[in-house]
Amino acid sequence: MPHLIGERIILREYRMEDIPAIRKWVNDEEITDTLSDIFSFPQSYENSESFVRSMVEGKTDTKGFIISEKDTLDYIGQIDLFKFDWRNRCATIGIVIGRKELLGQGYGREALRLIQEFAFKTLNLHRLELQVMDFNDRGYRCYASCGFKEEGRQRQRIFYNGQYRDMITMSILSHEYN
Repeated sequence: MPHLIGERIILREYRMEDIPAIRKWVNDEEITDTLSDIFSFPQSYENSESFVRSMVEGKTDTKGFIISEKDTLDYIGQIDLFKFDWRNRCATIGIVIGRKELLGQGYGREALRLIQEFAFKTLNLHRLELQVMDFNDRGYRCYASCGFKEEGRQRQRIFYNGQYRDMITMSILSHEYN
């Protein structure tokens, strides 16, 4: 895959050298709290290595990028496209900023803008979608600022901190992207 170059970041390929940076957040509840249920259980080194190896070797249908600093290519996080539906030209996005000190600084927004341009202009997709937990205010605001629109809720879909919470589906269509 090509590198996607932004103002402060580059979306680049996964590398085996990214494993130590991934290991810093993969079991950190502050980061994983709003991610997939896969992170409800401890992630072993072997889990992380296996995932990165599958990305490096292209043995997965997921198409992913490392969000890296533009000058150093140091790891910031990950943004992936998966659940491709080529007939209907849509895919799902997953994103994580894995460095706590960089949360809330616009890196996720910049990465989303780059992946939208790639998805709509290079891959010719028509729709991108994602899911966000109703208590993930930072994520919701970021997605909305990138043009994603709320289109539905799965009521009480997530059990979180002793209570059931909603899962929100958001999407953006190619003609809605700048």
